[in-house]
Amino acid sequence: MASPAEKLANSLEALEQFQRGGRTCVRSRDISRTDRERLVRNGFLKEVMKGWYIVSRPEEGRGESTAWYASFWGFCSEYLTERFGTEWCLSADQSLLLHAGNWSVPSQLLVRANGASNRPVQLLHDTSLLDVRQALPADDDIAVLDGMRMYKLDAAFVAASANFYVNHPTDARALLAMQRDAGPILARLLAGGHTAIAGRIAGAFRNIGADRVADDIMGAMKAAGHTVRETDPFEGQLEGYTFTREPSPYAHRIRLMWNTMRKDIIGKLPAPAARRNDIDAYLGAVDDIYVTDAYHSLSIEGYRVTPDLIERVRRGSWNPDKSETDRQQMDAMAARGYHLCFQEVRKSVERVLKGDNAGKVVDDDHASWYRQMFGPGVEAGLVRPENLAGYRNGQVYIRGSQHRPLNVEAVRDTMPVFFELLMQEQEPAVRIVLGHFMFVYIHPYMDGNGRMGRFLMNVMMAAGGYDWTVIPVTSRNDYMRALEEASVRENIVPFAEFLAERIRNPTR
Repeated sequence: MASPAEKLANSLEALEQFQRGGRTCVRSRDISRTDRERLVRNGFLKEVMKGWYIVSRPEEGRGESTAWYASFWGFCSEYLTERFGTEWCLSADQSLLLHAGNWSVPSQLLVRANGASNRPVQLLHDTSLLDVRQALPADDDIAVLDGMRMYKLDAAFVAASANFYVNHPTDARALLAMQRDAGPILARLLAGGHTAIAGRIAGAFRNIGADRVADDIMGAMKAAGHTVRETDPFEGQLEGYTFTREPSPYAHRIRLMWNTMRKDIIGKLPAPAARRNDIDAYLGAVDDIYVTDAYHSLSIEGYRVTPDLIERVRRGSWNPDKSETDRQQMDAMAARGYHLCFQEVRKSVERVLKGDNAGKVVDDDHASWYRQMFGPGVEAGLVRPENLAGYRNGQVYIRGSQHRPLNVEAVRDTMPVFFELLMQEQEPAVRIVLGHFMFVYIHPYMDGNGRMGRFLMNVMMAAGGYDWTVIPVTSRNDYMRALEEASVRENIVPFAEFLAERIRNPTR
């Protein structure tokens, strides 16, 4: 008779076989009732609604949202396809957000569909899906990205609401800045005689300084016999920013967010305490604070069942909290890696104290920090050697966050922009706050991004005349909420105020 461990291993094997096709959710009919109930009972499946489940991790506590946020888009794609086949499409506004690279989980996903119920479908963690019975765009105007059916970019611009520019100014400006000329959008405006929309889009282009594109739209519409009144759909101009033609919406997003957020940071941090220009004394204080420096992990690697896990369960050696031996080894390797990384960061701090540009120092040194942080894990066989090669090569998720870090290609688009902005920034407070925030927003590594972000922040602290600042574990919830507010709603003020309080009260 099979042991409980063997039975669970068999159920996990059925789940792993199912997932090989890239599926992110499980329906009742996909695996047997016995396997499904066993996997739910042991925390490997979580019910979203009757008959629909997502893969989860047993160590997630009750109310944990990470598995849901990581599965959201895949779940919605499969659920909508099951209900409507190909007769559905995201709203134009939501389509634009995804074209801009904004994959944050919305509170409510708005979908057009033939045969829609016009009623919201309640999902997990206060999210919902609203399918409305509205005409779909023509087949030629639909694109499919990561399983989501959406308006093509030009069609979405024409169909979008005026509120899009007010509610999502960063995304709107990033998409406008990508356009090389007015041609594709203008063709749609002329074909449909969309005078009010033409005036709004022309005004949007003029708002970002693309006067030539705006003039082309207005001139062509007039030549076609239309009377168009140009209107600016944004709430105000974006001062101090010059748009460049970059093909990546992600690069535009980072530049726009930096420019917008920096104004809300200036004046938020207290002035640094006066100190003598004594590099040895500063480094001595850094050494003294090492043992109390926080060690947080903000990264998570996804929710796929692996053959290795199945075999561990089969042997009876699996435990959701890991065996004591495994835990001790992982803790020891993490501590060793943190110590080695700290020594490298200390060298970077010394360079900054001697007058080197802090942004360039971090650009030069951060890869070495990362290698030191995870080198011991590689030697112990706990970390794959290829993870030391550079930036990540897969998607990651942040525990409990609606923000989905940038995809692999976007990481490579944005990290050079990030360091360029860091090098050019003259305000110490902006370097401190946005240095940390932008790094974890991009999330360039598979693991260790939080630790790397805090190290980067403290190099910027040293450059700005501030002492090394510890973010204590007792403040973790406030810390994470502030980062979430900046990541999802682009409100950097809570995070700036959080760091200001840490500077004022370093022992609290």
